[in-house]
Formats: sequence, structure tokens, C-alpha cells
Amino acid sequence: MKAIQMTAVGGPEVLIYQDIPEPEILMPSQVKVKLNAAGVNPVDTKVRRHGLFYNQPLPAVLGCDGAGTILEIGADVQNFKVGDKVWFCHGGLGREQGNYAEVTVIDARWLSLMPTTFSFVEAAAAPLVLITAWGGLFDRGGLQAGQTVLIHAGAGGVGHVAIQLAKLKGARVLTTVSSEEKAALVKSLGADEAIIYSQNGFVDAVDELTAGKGADLVFDTVSAEVFKASIAATAHFGRLITLLDPGAVDLSEARLRNLLIGFELMLTPMLRDLHEARDKHIEILNQCAVWIDQGLLKLHVSQQFALQEAQAAHHLIEAGHTSGKIVLTIS
Repeated sequence: MKAIQMTAVGGPEVLIYQDIPEPEILMPSQVKVKLNAAGVNPVDTKVRRHGLFYNQPLPAVLGCDGAGTILEIGADVQNFKVGDKVWFCHGGLGREQGNYAEVTVIDARWLSLMPTTFSFVEAAAAPLVLITAWGGLFDRGGLQAGQTVLIHAGAGGVGHVAIQLAKLKGARVLTTVSSEEKAALVKSLGADEAIIYSQNGFVDAVDELTAGKGADLVFDTVSAEVFKASIAATAHFGRLITLLDPGAVDLSEARLRNLLIGFELMLTPMLRDLHEARDKHIEILNQCAVWIDQGLLKLHVSQQFALQEAQAAHHLIEAGHTSGKIVLTIS
């Protein structure tokens, strides 16, 4: 089968389109999936640039997000059948094969049926960002109806679904964007206020929009600098959740505000084989599929590339400021 292999640690040029052996079912709980699309996430570029999460030799197939059709099922698989359309977040970190390939094999426990109204491209774009946004807003952030949340980079992959999930919860959503075009996008997704941070930052705008209180929850998806600045935009007794390592930070103001500070890394259950936590991820995808099919939640795919164009996809996502998601299509 054709696949994109990471042949060394380095820039996008280490991603090579080539033939590799097609994986086979080795355990009765597994299924074989014909991949129709694979999502491209920032973590893919970080693995490519810095190395695999596991002490395994290269080459490796990257790509955590996938969507496709079941070709074959193991003897113990009961909840899926040949022909089912599925979406999932699995592999691509250096142990199991990732989804930049034509076929993959995965334990049925980590599959979910695709939303019936989604294309394979939309489905492949969704799992990692949906699970991340849910974890940051609800599991770590404790967001409640009537609260105000500030979501950074609202036009980005995680941000644009976080806006929609927060609105489904009944929250007031403030979000940061870099341009008028992106402001229009986030407003179309339900954001109550779009703050163009490139003009005057965001702290003063949040202060004005919340009558000096600050946001009950701030969700940082951007950088250590944004995390640090966000302390002043978080309400007293509020919560500040980040996807990143903020490094050395002066937390004196956070302490005075009695903030709860938390981290969201949705890959932890996969990296640490925390199966019960991964079961929760499947519950999230199942619930999101219901909302998607009800027309309450959508994915914005800004760019599509053919599988053999993975290098171009990585160049684009590393350039930054991409709206929504980038997806590889697989014929």
C-alpha cells in the first residue's frame, strides 16, 4: 500500500511517499480500515521535527486522526461490521502506525461511527480537536452555562470547535483572532465577541467586555506568552487552562486571583495506555456525532491535499495562522 513515511527527524522533506506492507489483523479485537482521509495536526509536525514519543526506530507513519471504511473485522468484534464508516484518533506517535496511509489496523475499542452527515474529509479533521476542546472546556475547565469563556485562536483547529461546544453549553464566548476575516468566521460559528489581538492585545478588551471582572475560564491554545498574558484576563477564582508548557511563569498575580490552572493534553490516555480515559474519548465522539447530525456542530476544513502532498500540508500548518483544519485525502 502507499503511505507517507517519516524517514528521519527534520523538516517536511523527510516525509516520503512510498510503498510499505499493508497491515493485517493480528488480534481478534482488531479491525482493518480503508482510510479515506487523515487529519493533519500540529502534533504531527512536532513529532516530525523532534522525534517519536516512543523509543522505536524510523521510518514511521504519522497522523493521529483518520476516517474510513471497515474492510475486515476480527473474530471478537461485535459493535462494528464490514462497510461501516468510522472516525478515530489513534496511532501516529511512533508505536502504532499512523493514518498517513491507505490502510490501517486498529482495536475496535478505539473506533466510533462517523456522523452520517459528514464527509470523510470532515470526519478525519475532527477527533483530536473535538476531544481536546471538550477536555479543556469541560473536564479541566468546568465550564457552566451562563459563564464567560475566553477562547484563544478561535479560528484555529481546536478554537473553532471549542467556540461551538461552549455555546452548546450555554456560555458567553469571547475569542481572539488575527484578522477581520477570521472575526467573521468565528462569529458565524457562534462567538459573541471577536477580539482582534493584533491591534491592541486582548487583556484590555476582555476587561471592557466583562465590566472589569475577566473571563470565568480562559482556554489557551497558542503559546507561553499568551498564557502569561491571560492571567490578567481571568476572573478572580476563575480557571486558566492551557494546551502548552508555559515554562517559567511569575504566578504571583494568579495566586492573588485564586486561579485554578490546568493542562489539557488529550494524547495522555494513548501515551500512557489509560484505557478508561480513552473510553471517555469515544463517548465524546459519539455525543459530538449526535450534535453534528442535528446540525449543531460543524468542522471548518480550510485546505485539502492529496496523500502524496503531505510535505506541502506540513509546510502550511507550520507557517501558522491557518483557519480550521488541514486534511490529506486518500484515494
